[in-house]
Amino acid sequence: MVSKVTDGVKVTVLTEYQPDYSNPGQDHYVFTYKILIENHSEHTVKLLRRHWLIHDANATVREVEGAGIVGLQPILEPGDVHDYVSGCNLKTDLGKMSGTYLMERVLDGRQFRVVIPAFSLVAPYRLN
Repeated sequence: MVSKVTDGVKVTVLTEYQPDYSNPGQDHYVFTYKILIENHSEHTVKLLRRHWLIHDANATVREVEGAGIVGLQPILEPGDVHDYVSGCNLKTDLGKMSGTYLMERVLDGRQFRVVIPAFSLVAPYRLN
């Protein structure tokens, strides 16, 4: 588990390898990640966009950008927590992801980026 706070917004990431959906013989590895977004600021904020960099052990980098998260643009009042689960497939059993969320303060429209801390995607057998 990794966490990072940017402008009062805390992002925590938990990852899990999905062996039932992976096929190592075909270089197909599936991971899920759970994201918790906590608003510790004094302002109501809205998540507008996401931007991801996805790296595998072959030095391949994919960039993913789009509106919201899993089809939503959540609004978080001070003290609110939003969580979601998503997934990523890699061609290797080892990789990492990092990124940012573009957020907006609802009161004045000020936009700012919240860092999604870099996290590892590792098949458990690689840890032995």
